[in-house]
Amino acid sequence: MAPSSSRFDIPRLIAEGAWQPFREGIDAIRLHGEIGKAGSAAVLRYRPGAKLPAHGHLGIEYIFTLQGTQEDERGAYQEGGLVANLPGTHHSVSSATGCTVLVIWGGDIAFDMTSV
Repeated sequence: MAPSSSRFDIPRLIAEGAWQPFREGIDAIRLHGEIGKAGSAAVLRYRPGAKLPAHGHLGIEYIFTLQGTQEDERGAYQEGGLVANLPGTHHSVSSATGCTVLVIWGGDIAFDMTSV
């Protein structure tokens, strides 16, 4: 059987509120795969002041800011901004005011920095 494609109505999913806890202050809507693993995608909602600890990228990670502003050590990314974190890079992520982002992981993320 041939593989099939998935289509997601992101605004509808956000409006329906199908959020699941991910980390303290961060909720997620899983779109595909296991969050943070290669080939996965999710919408993440950061509450004001939420922080994701330092982690590294074993593959490319795309972050598209849907609402609000997300920050890391390299700057602030406002609504409509797209960031591509390349393999071997690392950062910690936060949002002072809260934000919603679409994240697509081409490779695993590693909170154990010795593996990056």
